[in-house]
Amino acid sequence: MNKRFPLATTSWDEAEYQAMQDVIASGQFSMGPKVKAFEEAFAAYTGTRYAVMCNSGSSANLLMIAALRFTKNSALRLDKGDEVLVPAVSWSTTYSPLEQYGLHVRFVDIDLATLNFDLVALEAAITPRTRAIFCVNLLGNPNDFAAIRVLADKHSLIVLEDNCESMGAEFAGRKTGSFGAMGSQSCFFSHHISTMEGGLVTTDVEELYHLMLSLRAHGWTRQLPIDNQVVGRKGGDAFEESFRFVLPGYNLRPLELSGAIGIHQIAKLPRLIEERRRNGALLQQHLSNHPDLIIQQEIGKSSWFGFSLVIRPGSAMTRATLMQQLEALGFEYRPIVSGNFARKEVVRYFDHSICGNLSNADHIDGNGLFIGNHHYPIDEAIEALKTIAAN
Repeated sequence: MNKRFPLATTSWDEAEYQAMQDVIASGQFSMGPKVKAFEEAFAAYTGTRYAVMCNSGSSANLLMIAALRFTKNSALRLDKGDEVLVPAVSWSTTYSPLEQYGLHVRFVDIDLATLNFDLVALEAAITPRTRAIFCVNLLGNPNDFAAIRVLADKHSLIVLEDNCESMGAEFAGRKTGSFGAMGSQSCFFSHHISTMEGGLVTTDVEELYHLMLSLRAHGWTRQLPIDNQVVGRKGGDAFEESFRFVLPGYNLRPLELSGAIGIHQIAKLPRLIEERRRNGALLQQHLSNHPDLIIQQEIGKSSWFGFSLVIRPGSAMTRATLMQQLEALGFEYRPIVSGNFARKEVVRYFDHSICGNLSNADHIDGNGLFIGNHHYPIDEAIEALKTIAAN
């Protein structure tokens, strides 16, 4: 049954459908010039030197971690057993590549207001084994990268970003996805732009860019430039070079259809985010002082992926009653990402540790959810939210 206020809606129009028809007419379905053009447009948008498109935001995270495993740059390399600090609230594929590459996952609590790293807990979580901080910009909200950079520089740590929910967000005038060595992005249907399935990694580091070009496509050299930082210089025999495998790679390539759609979506993105921010400002105006609900506190300029609703500690409201009221009003809703991922059964397979008691992550796990935001005015939905009460 269709909900009055859904979680996600399409931002496509005739331009995207025509782009697909043009690809179909061309007969070029596998990754080609449209993907390349989208990558260049996306890198320009984020202010980074490079963007590598792949088949999902989850694959983007995998590409990032793989590239750090095989880099020759010792300042960026992640080796088996290295410890990576992660927020306890994110999606499963933030964490899974870390386990798959033999890294130690150290869960850190979140801030109840921002839903990003609790910065006090983050500093306390650093051990002699810590090698990287994997920042997750949750629901459109940037992390405090000024504070995180101070910690990273003090302890010589790599900074990474999972920006899959926060495309277009800004901190100190820079786009998220540009603060770490690499940043992952998602173009899934429900996200800021949609290429059906799809994701990207943004980076300024040429060697990491070259590594990901190879890792994305079987670990071969075919998509690498002649002079590159993986093998140095490619050989002159085109037949041999086309099937030269140098890294333990994957097939994470996107479709040319997705690249063609992305070209039109990235052109629309500033307007799409402007509308989301208008809705976010309206939400803040009307719900910032709600007696029973906490809404997300903005850091920098959020791109407002969705609107979190967290029951205030001490409120008489329960999540069951909140859900009942949202149902009656016609809202579609879901948990805040995965809730506290450190409590999920799959973590038994991880080499992991937990810093502190994760009390804030536990609170949102049992007392939080989020609803959709959109690229068009949702004044009616926000008016409806104002009626929610504990009794």
